[in-house]
Amino acid sequence: MQRIPCVLMRGGTSKGPIFHAWDLPTNVVERDEVLLRLMGSGHELEIDGIGGGSPQTSKVAIVSPSLHADADVDYLFVQVMVAQRRVDTAPNCGNMLCAVGPFAIEQGLVKAVEGKTLVRIRNLNTNTFVNSLVETPNGIVRYEGRTAIDGVPGTAAPIHLTFLDAVGSKTGQLFPTGQACDVIDGVPVTCIDMAMPMMIVEASQLGLDGGESPAELDADSRLLKRLEALRIKAGRAMGLGDVSGMVIPKPVLVSPAKFGGTLQVRYFMPHNCHRALAITGAIGLATACVSPGTVTMNLLGDAAQGLQEVRLEHPSGGIDVALSRSGPDGKTIQASVVRTARRLFSGFVYAPTARRLAG
Repeated sequence: MQRIPCVLMRGGTSKGPIFHAWDLPTNVVERDEVLLRLMGSGHELEIDGIGGGSPQTSKVAIVSPSLHADADVDYLFVQVMVAQRRVDTAPNCGNMLCAVGPFAIEQGLVKAVEGKTLVRIRNLNTNTFVNSLVETPNGIVRYEGRTAIDGVPGTAAPIHLTFLDAVGSKTGQLFPTGQACDVIDGVPVTCIDMAMPMMIVEASQLGLDGGESPAELDADSRLLKRLEALRIKAGRAMGLGDVSGMVIPKPVLVSPAKFGGTLQVRYFMPHNCHRALAITGAIGLATACVSPGTVTMNLLGDAAQGLQEVRLEHPSGGIDVALSRSGPDGKTIQASVVRTARRLFSGFVYAPTARRLAG
């Protein structure tokens, strides 16, 4: 058995192990195989590993000191598939990102200061930068607090995340197709790349109310098949090529808010509906709300004018995103969210040195 130092953390509404890059193989193929074995990938319950049997709990963060002048640490996100023995490092994950700041401080990669400590993070998946502000009274990471986020029981200390340059995270453009709205197979869609490449569709266009539960949506095989067909065509239109084996772009259904928010959303990962909402998805959706011509702005109508705060209603509650503009022309959109994280355990995880035979 291979023994690897590990810290298991909850970040936002996700959970997974965090590793130092130097504790994993430098060869990418060998590294991915180790992650598959230690997570238990290839079984729907990941029963022979530490994965949780759900895309939200089958995630890995790999952290290392950064050589970039604008970052303290580098963060590589790895989505480990549950039933398939496969990993995807194409997207970022904003929820696991919440745990990177506290991890970096507690592991000595960033020196804590009194009060609050700023951790500058470079995401290697998308080559984008995020500032994480972590509470550190007396130079110690605080996890206890009074901040509640929907999808997580109880309260914890707030972690402020500001995405500095999330436009064109994978494609280099906010609207990779060249326009804010396209029509694919007769369905108006917005293909946007802000922190996460996504395909946004109004739920009513697919005969849905938009308030369906994740279980209902996951059980609708016809819907999933249609969404995947749209997603594959959207991926090609966005310049991502054949995305059938990738988790991007993410399909997202939007509809009018029901509980006083800005929009109601159902976010797919991409073949299962998220029980809450990815942070990166929230950043992109909020940006779409204030971008002329998008499916979301058209849905909002006059309510989109002057938006500076967007509340996105999801199956577990809602996420608030604050929007601001920067740059010499004032047109660069920056988005901030408040999340929480918790250290669950630290120690060693054990990975089989050879793949086990099914039996």
